[in-house]
Amino acid sequence: MPEMEGPGLALSKRNGAGSRGRPLRIAQIAHLYESVPPKLYGGTERVVAYLTDELVRRGHDVTLFASGDSNVSAPVLAGWPESLRLAGLSRYGDSYALLNLSAAYERAHEFDIIHAHVDYWSFPFARLVSTPTVSTMHGRLDLPHLHPIYRHFAEMPLVAISNDQRTYLPFANWLGTVYHGLPGHLKFNPGPGKYLAFLGRIAPEKRPDWAVEIARRAGIPLKIAAKVDPADREYFESKIRPIFSGPGVEFIGEIEEERKSQFLGDAIALLFPIDWPEPFGLVMIEALACGTPVIARPRGSVSEIIRHGVTGYLGDTIDELAAAAKKAHEISRRACRREFEERFTVDAMASGYEALYYRVLDETRARRFENGSAIHHRSGGRSHGRNSASRLS
Repeated sequence: MPEMEGPGLALSKRNGAGSRGRPLRIAQIAHLYESVPPKLYGGTERVVAYLTDELVRRGHDVTLFASGDSNVSAPVLAGWPESLRLAGLSRYGDSYALLNLSAAYERAHEFDIIHAHVDYWSFPFARLVSTPTVSTMHGRLDLPHLHPIYRHFAEMPLVAISNDQRTYLPFANWLGTVYHGLPGHLKFNPGPGKYLAFLGRIAPEKRPDWAVEIARRAGIPLKIAAKVDPADREYFESKIRPIFSGPGVEFIGEIEEERKSQFLGDAIALLFPIDWPEPFGLVMIEALACGTPVIARPRGSVSEIIRHGVTGYLGDTIDELAAAAKKAHEISRRACRREFEERFTVDAMASGYEALYYRVLDETRARRFENGSAIHHRSGGRSHGRNSASRLS
């Protein structure tokens, strides 16, 4: 599949205040579970931070609605004083999200466009204001019990983070696909590496048990840097912690962003043996940025991100992945870094979103003009107040 897909998408790298020469007033809405960027784990919030900072650098007027401990170059309007997970308030996340969303949409008239990163929670609010909303789907969409929600709000403009993600909602109003991108803070390491790495979250669908078995069959040490959510604590204690006690496995726990370059760069390869339709997998491009190849199961977005034999190896079984780990040194680490620089930078991501913002604004303006012309025609040319085709506020 093409890297970017969708009608009307012609995405290229641009600088300055957008492709149309006019800075935009943009609201970014994030979940409150983590700060933007997060102190520890949190891929979505990290992407929102990167995008926000890059849009500001390009000259746009951006406001972020997020937790009060967020730290970006745009003004932050706090939906709650601190991120909920580290404050022990995760169970109230859905409730406090209403405060954050209300704050954003009560000020909708101050923005040209609203960009929501909160799954479907913004949909009812978006119907109540004239400012258009674009929603990036950061989570899994293969769960059938959620599909009635997306069908009810089928007109909402959505952005996917992988082409595979879009296949689960074929009826949705997809604007296109924009891959995640990173700034240049992760440093290239020419290798060759000392261990296999597993970075992310301890959960059944991430298959840390496979990572352990792959490393042991390959005869290579494994380091695991991952968080354990309360929902996965029992799984960790009963299924995973016991297998960590064997030889060749070091469990580090969550690590800060500042430690990722060394953790990933010193690795022979990143293990990504997932067992679910991963919407993107930010850790894969973090590894590529460090020059570290990725050994993964081809689930969800994986085959879009990793090129088999070029930036890593794909395999379906433990034996296949263990064999891949043994020959990871055959992958050019410079080719991995080059893939990151050509496809997964924050510049490419911001250009993709800019193109979508202007497209949505153009379509909204045209639709209002058509509606205004229809009203004018039906009234025989009599004035009905403010022209609905006036400049978007």
